[in-house]
Amino acid sequence: MDLGQGIRKALAAITGAALVDEKAVKAFSKDLQRVLISNDVEVRLVSSLCKKIEERILNEKFPAGSSVREHAVRVVYEELCNLMGGEAYAPTVEKKKILLLGLFGSGKTTSVAKLAKYYQSKGLKVAAIAGDVHRPAAIDQLEQVCKSVNAGFYSDRSHKDAARIAKQGLETLEPHYDVIVVDTAGRSAFDSELADELKKIDQTIKADEKFLVISADIGQVAAKQARQFDEAVGLSGVIITKMDGSGKGGGALSAVAASKAAKISFIASGEKPDAFEAFDAKKFVARLCGFPDLDALLSKAKELSTEENLQKAMEEGKLDYETFLAQMKAMKKMGPLKQIMQMAGAYDLPEELVGKSEEKMKSFEAAIHSMTPAERKEPKLMKVRSRQERVAKGAGLKLDDIREMTENFDRVQKMIKGMRGNRGFLKGLQKMMPGMGMK
Repeated sequence: MDLGQGIRKALAAITGAALVDEKAVKAFSKDLQRVLISNDVEVRLVSSLCKKIEERILNEKFPAGSSVREHAVRVVYEELCNLMGGEAYAPTVEKKKILLLGLFGSGKTTSVAKLAKYYQSKGLKVAAIAGDVHRPAAIDQLEQVCKSVNAGFYSDRSHKDAARIAKQGLETLEPHYDVIVVDTAGRSAFDSELADELKKIDQTIKADEKFLVISADIGQVAAKQARQFDEAVGLSGVIITKMDGSGKGGGALSAVAASKAAKISFIASGEKPDAFEAFDAKKFVARLCGFPDLDALLSKAKELSTEENLQKAMEEGKLDYETFLAQMKAMKKMGPLKQIMQMAGAYDLPEELVGKSEEKMKSFEAAIHSMTPAERKEPKLMKVRSRQERVAKGAGLKLDDIREMTENFDRVQKMIKGMRGNRGFLKGLQKMMPGMGMK
């Protein structure tokens, strides 16, 4: 089971219990232990975490006006935040030299593109230096990655001295770029030869930040890697990649945090350059627990100035077929419906509701285009069979397709209304969890 799904299921059991007594808390603790251990979180960390959660829920006084269920959620949230590293990383937006480190398969080269895209979004010009002089085609791969995000690039194929190349690259690029990322060679495992090479490069360029790139799928081993690289060159932070496709992401995050070698600075949740964010343990854990990220949702909507109807619908908690159509048109820019619904706090919807194929979404769009303006504004009108038959004929669809669309629309509409109606509870949680980012 996915880490977030497992945590949300365990929380649902305790918040839905008739009585939150010692028995219920113990049962919840066992469920949480299973979820965390199955996601490769170190057993001793899990044992310590769950013991502390039990003690706090059962013995700690909670704020007046809140319930024991809200208290339990707050405790779980706070302890998971501590497990995942506590405070958020705040990247400095200024001229800097970044040394990028990592073993083979960690996603180091693609992380250059992600870092470039991130700092470009902050208004900085970014370039990279090809310091991997050992791996065949490494220079070509990095050059291609830089071109894909319009970042500057420097290499010297005539030399095998990485420190010399890094120095020449800085002399060439620094007058024209704000952020310079020096890529380095990896190995299948950390060794003294790699350590010496990295130390030499670091001494030559005097990097402002040194990031170790680690793949989420190595789980607890991430702690060992963080300690080794930190002892060699002194890390500024760790970048965790492949968070979207690994069941060991929680293990990697908690292991690095527990190692004290360096803070987690960024996480990457996909292959695209923009699938990258500064790590904030509070927001990350909020997603695991199923709390809405309404700030991110409204921010996404505001980015789409042509989709004002969608933004207004989300803010007001209402939806009609026009805004439903606007959402579908905005999918490529805004992200899939599943992601948007997760921002709204609906993380575990049935796949058939949110995982529609491109063909299905096109069918829905065609159906809405076949409606009258009144039908788009008043969804109740589409419950009439004669209207469904007319729209189906106009869109070249079957009557069952229209019925399916109206049923799914009704579910989404109820969900958004429910989210709006539950804002009082969410505000109460926000008071208990300052900085969580909930509105």
